[in-house]
Amino acid sequence: MADSALLQRTELSRPDVSISDAKAILGDFYGFHGEIRELGSQQDRNFLIDTGPERFVLKVTRAEYPYAELEAQNLAMMHLRSLDLGLDIPEPIATLTGEYIPQCEIAGSYYWLRVLTFLDGQPLTRQKFLAEDQVAALGDVTARVALGLKDFKHPGLERELQWDLRRAGPVALHLLKSVNDQSKRDRIAKAMIVAVKRMQAVAPELRLHAIHHDVTDDNVVARPGSNARLMPVGVIDFGDVMYGWLIADLAVACAALLHHAEGDPFFILPAVKAFHARYPLTQAELIALWPLIVARAGVLVASSEQQLSIDPDNEYVLGNAAHEREIFDTATSVPYSLMETAILDAVGLARSAEMTFATPLLPDVTPENLRLTDLSVTSPDFVADDWADQEVDWKLLARAAMETGYSSTRYGEYRLSYTRRLSERAPATFALHIDMCLPSETRAIAPFDATVKRNGHHVILSSPELALHLDGIDCPLEDGASVATGDSIGQVAGAAGSIGGLRIQLCRDTDLIPPLFAKPHQSAVWSQLCPSPSRLLGIGIDAPAPQSEAVLKRRNKSFAKPQKNYYAAPPQIERGWKEHLFDVTGRAYLDMVNNVSILGHGNPTLAAAVGRQWSMLNTNSRFHYSVVADFSDRLAALAPEGLDTVFLVNSGSEAVDLAIRLAWAHSGRRNILSLLEAYHGWTVASDAVSTSLADNPQALETRPDWVHPVLSPNTYRGKFRGAGATEGYVAAVAETIAAIDERGDGLAGFIAESVYGNAGGIPLPPGYLQQVYAMVRARGGLCIADEVQVGYGRLGHHFWGFDQQGVVPDIITIAKGMGNGQPLGAVITRREVADSLEREGYFFSSAGGSPVSCVVGMTVLDIMQKEDLQRNARETGDYLKARLEALGQRFPLVGAVHGMGLYLGLEFVRDRETLEPATEETAAICNRLLDLGVIMQPTGDHLNVFKIKPPLCLARESADFFVDTLEKVLSEGW
Repeated sequence: MADSALLQRTELSRPDVSISDAKAILGDFYGFHGEIRELGSQQDRNFLIDTGPERFVLKVTRAEYPYAELEAQNLAMMHLRSLDLGLDIPEPIATLTGEYIPQCEIAGSYYWLRVLTFLDGQPLTRQKFLAEDQVAALGDVTARVALGLKDFKHPGLERELQWDLRRAGPVALHLLKSVNDQSKRDRIAKAMIVAVKRMQAVAPELRLHAIHHDVTDDNVVARPGSNARLMPVGVIDFGDVMYGWLIADLAVACAALLHHAEGDPFFILPAVKAFHARYPLTQAELIALWPLIVARAGVLVASSEQQLSIDPDNEYVLGNAAHEREIFDTATSVPYSLMETAILDAVGLARSAEMTFATPLLPDVTPENLRLTDLSVTSPDFVADDWADQEVDWKLLARAAMETGYSSTRYGEYRLSYTRRLSERAPATFALHIDMCLPSETRAIAPFDATVKRNGHHVILSSPELALHLDGIDCPLEDGASVATGDSIGQVAGAAGSIGGLRIQLCRDTDLIPPLFAKPHQSAVWSQLCPSPSRLLGIGIDAPAPQSEAVLKRRNKSFAKPQKNYYAAPPQIERGWKEHLFDVTGRAYLDMVNNVSILGHGNPTLAAAVGRQWSMLNTNSRFHYSVVADFSDRLAALAPEGLDTVFLVNSGSEAVDLAIRLAWAHSGRRNILSLLEAYHGWTVASDAVSTSLADNPQALETRPDWVHPVLSPNTYRGKFRGAGATEGYVAAVAETIAAIDERGDGLAGFIAESVYGNAGGIPLPPGYLQQVYAMVRARGGLCIADEVQVGYGRLGHHFWGFDQQGVVPDIITIAKGMGNGQPLGAVITRREVADSLEREGYFFSSAGGSPVSCVVGMTVLDIMQKEDLQRNARETGDYLKARLEALGQRFPLVGAVHGMGLYLGLEFVRDRETLEPATEETAAICNRLLDLGVIMQPTGDHLNVFKIKPPLCLARESADFFVDTLEKVLSEGW
């Protein structure tokens, strides 16, 4: 039983001290005067005083607490401050008479007083989401404090404290007397009994020394780091410092993390790894860690219930109660064997002995007669979206068995059929079992000595080290029967001559009924607990593990470095369907950036049309075939009257490059006007007119002399803003043209996106293109509308972006979506402009206008028309924009929502007056969205704009998922 003095302390209420009392204390004892407010505490009273130059914390403690304990706390802080820990630690402040712990009387009660310096910063507890580096940092801070206190000695460390995890069992049982809810009391008591039993098994091996015992998200001080996240830089609240188990320090920190974990106990592992890296733990300590976390969780909830019974208005306790229940629920949601294995695995000490079996479970099944199914993300057996059929796995398994009568799924396979679209969390897709189809009456043999356990049709062969779980077997043995290796345990169920189904799973935890599937980030640990049945069968039935890291290394080795990939640790995407992408673990992502796939991914109509054409002919456009004429006619019909001639090319860059050549050839001059901050492509000419710093940081210094960038008409953050901005931006163009006129070089043309795409879809000022086009044409130049990103129905309200400005260009460039991923682009212009190029020779693009490319282009247009995708872009886009604008009413970081249809820009700023770009925050939000199942990337010169350009088939529920997920990130942090 816990000591009586300890139990009496658990029943103490906080000191009855008011703010006016605190004001008098601070003035009389310390000479401090200023603004005072109360801080939260469970059993003390804490007050913050702001004297102007400095801030301090007054701590008032009941006299029942021994002086030596408070002195130990002060000296522990002084000791840590004397070390080079790289942490901020509060400094104890003496009274006017030199005392550090004076005593005072208030209304007949005696209290101890202390004043400490206040550490500026924020606790992590208010931020619901903590990133992996924040979690690791908390573990590292805990280790640094533990190392600093390792050699600290003081008599006041030998304490009777309710938080001492060595006494967790009796303390919790005492506290539970105040819990009126019987079911709640029983649940906590049961968890504590199991946790204490597991702790006691290794208790003699646990190291003891001075520990802080309360390094939690509430007791660290955090400030923004280089990535704009709050990172812990200091530690406060030494009220629980004591002589105790070293591993208890980490257990307390990890328990606190669980209320940020969203139910995932693996969330703590970066903290464990970081602690171990700085202060190595023994195997016994690591084994004790999870039981200690459960014990801490139990004491927390029991203590809150007890404290509220004696102090029901304690707002600090009330505020923490929900967090503590969440901690307890998460801590008790998983088997001990899983977390013990996960913790050991995190520090490189995982244990998994090789298994050998004297006889196979199914001796009649051989590698020659067994057919394995492929249910992975890359399986060729899935057609369109039939992987969403709940019965598809068994259908494919049965089909595989048709040849020999024997088939099996693969162990360790990430099954696409278990994916979940529009899910913030990755679902459990990793198969910890196998399913087999095989002839009924196939005999089954005990592969090891075991005891039979039965639960209906579920049969378990259990040994001290391993359990074999079987479903689909006719077993004549009774529950509790013993079997020896080689004994018959029955046969596959089913009528004679039929095909039966058998499910097989192994588990090293013989008390556990394991899940059939594991989540990808837990699969390595679960596969240690539930190993492959390959050795059990004597047949290799494991799916090959994804090699994403190796693939990325090979990509970086052979693929030129300037060809960047999204994300530092990108998911390996191998399949898509509509607006959804799937990585090799079966994780689904909502694709909100892919304007290349205008129809969406995996379109079966397009795939069939392309396959048919490939099977007949694919060559270059110098051959005579009908589809090139059909597609050219179709494109010309989409353009304004007069733009009747089409060039077919491979890409948007090639289209822009050709458009510039046409302007040169037709005008006989070289000078081209372009917009600052614009992006047009990567060929020499298209790159020359691109001045986006995000794409080329040296863009402004490397332009050839024939390129004349003009002031970007950005009405949100440009030089001229708002409704009357047109005149200023047109004047800026006129000034540049005047300089060209003065030199007498002449003007070949002007190129601009019709909507400012790279800035996030900002509309050009009203009438801007009308006036600029007029000035350019007055000098014999051509006007080029770059519609590669913004055109082709994406704006919803207009098929072409230039329609918004009420102009008709001389040349249109298009690409990207028109091929739905196939390299395909086009230039549409007037016949006389096209003919001008012939004076310089003929034009040829190897794959431009090939039969396959033309079929792709035609089919894309057919599907767009059939599925009315421009209307969907308008309606879903308008709905999406309205929801994003609503976020701007709640979150100051949202500066503006640009664009229309399904080409939108969401701009993040730190200040809506100065428009300081929130660059680091935008990058962090993108990474957080990826974790939650949304693919999004930043754009703009400051990389602070979401360029929202999903496939035009985007469903309204997908738009909702995007906004809801973004709202979650903005609310909880990134």
